[in-house]
Amino acid sequence: EEVIDAAVAGFWQNGYGATSIRDLAARMQMGGASLYNAFGDKRGLFVRALQRYLDLSSRRRMAELDAAADPLAALHDFFADLVAASLSDRRGCLLVNAAMEVAPIDLELGADIRNGLKEVEDGFRRTIERAQQEGSVDAGMRSEDVARRLLSAVISVRVLARLGEDRALLESIARSALPQRKR
Repeated sequence: EEVIDAAVAGFWQNGYGATSIRDLAARMQMGGASLYNAFGDKRGLFVRALQRYLDLSSRRRMAELDAAADPLAALHDFFADLVAASLSDRRGCLLVNAAMEVAPIDLELGADIRNGLKEVEDGFRRTIERAQQEGSVDAGMRSEDVARRLLSAVISVRVLARLGEDRALLESIARSALPQRKR
């Protein structure tokens, strides 16, 4: 896993296109031939790195939302953490970066990336539905629409933070996407 983590760091820092096999081999402390033997090619390694990133970030965060005692508060905390993380590490989100760079030119990888984004959307939908069931969010809202709005906000925050936008804008995006507690 440390080897894959090194690949994640390389792709995340430089993007898919700008990360060479030589860069990856150096980061992973492997010879080029060993890298090819283990992963097939750069694309195969990128697929593994993307899955590792999803396991460490998106899937972990969605599991935290699923386990939260107060789903609405957990969503608000998620976005507060997202804004803080986006400001402190302006590399963006590897999944979002890949969606912009790789998905348009590699349809198969694009499908993998869309599936990763769909996992996030589904996690948001489950959280909204739990909040609706407990009565903290208006049950009349379509959970699918709210989940898509939240996913769009994640993408916006990540991209705009990468472009150097300030906290006020990022918090405004999050605030406008989040459902408010029903009174």
